Amino acid sequence: MIQRIWSGKSLLYLILVPLSCLYGLVGTLIRLSYRCGLRKSWRAPIPVVIVGNLTVGGNGKTPIVIWLVEKLQQRGYRVGVVSRGSGSKSTVYPLVLRQNTSAREAGDEPVLIYQRTAAPVAIAPKRSDAIQALLEHHHLDVVITDDGLQHYALQRDFELVVIDGVRRFGNGWWLPAGPMRERASRLKSVAACVTNGGVAEIGEIAMSLRVREAINMMSGERCPVVKLTHVVAVAGIGYPPRFFEMLEALGVYVEKKVAFSDHQQYQLATLSVLTLVGQTLLMTEKDAVKCKAFAQPNWWYLPVDAVLPSIDAEQLLQKIENLLIDQHFC
Repeated sequence: MIQRIWSGKSLLYLILVPLSCLYGLVGTLIRLSYRCGLRKSWRAPIPVVIVGNLTVGGNGKTPIVIWLVEKLQQRGYRVGVVSRGSGSKSTVYPLVLRQNTSAREAGDEPVLIYQRTAAPVAIAPKRSDAIQALLEHHHLDVVITDDGLQHYALQRDFELVVIDGVRRFGNGWWLPAGPMRERASRLKSVAACVTNGGVAEIGEIAMSLRVREAINMMSGERCPVVKLTHVVAVAGIGYPPRFFEMLEALGVYVEKKVAFSDHQQYQLATLSVLTLVGQTLLMTEKDAVKCKAFAQPNWWYLPVDAVLPSIDAEQLLQKIENLLIDQHFC
């Protein structure tokens, strides 16, 4: 229902417009308070790159973070990542991730980024605390923040916004009448816009998701996802239909689709009842990091990679690299 309201297909959003106006007013006052110096923001000793969005969840932000980290690592830069750690249950913040840090402690996205990139990752409600914790343990050239576009307590050197190319900005209203955290006009002040799926508009960089082989969660066996049979698809991400639609586009016959809320904490009993004998449970990599401790032989996950056109990718990376070079000589 909420997706229908936010997409503009229902007039029920009108009931929520007064709350949206209040949300927008509060957000505007917060931004002005930092701009006018009434609130103090923190400047990190190294460049900070924000990867965020204007709408609520499911835009493909984490694949872009992983892509950026890997590309900068390949160029010889020491990259750290910080996050708020949505869904984390840690008793101590800031938390610097280690090999044995669970998704329950740190949140699914930070653990996924850590496992995929081997980059230092830290979480804290205040991103400045997370950055300082990283710098106490690592010599870094740049920090990438997974989300945090609206976290104005942290100064930033480069802002990259990820846009859902299919849903874009829905009905254009602030939360809760619409999906917007900030108005679309905010895009005028960011350094780059990456559009996931759909059609990229002028000035936006097109992004697609490239599927890897499916991986068995117990044995590590790999195989093309189309070879999996009797599939029950599970997704606990910001926008589950994106995963289901991707499977269908790949030619995977899905017998059942089960959507969970974003950052869902799974238990064996929750997932084991979803499949019958002979069926395969297939989930996203973000879901898999929360389930490895109790995975079953018929459980698989599907990794994906962000793909950007080579010319646009090079220009984007060059902008960030120039920022790092300038910072080095300051």
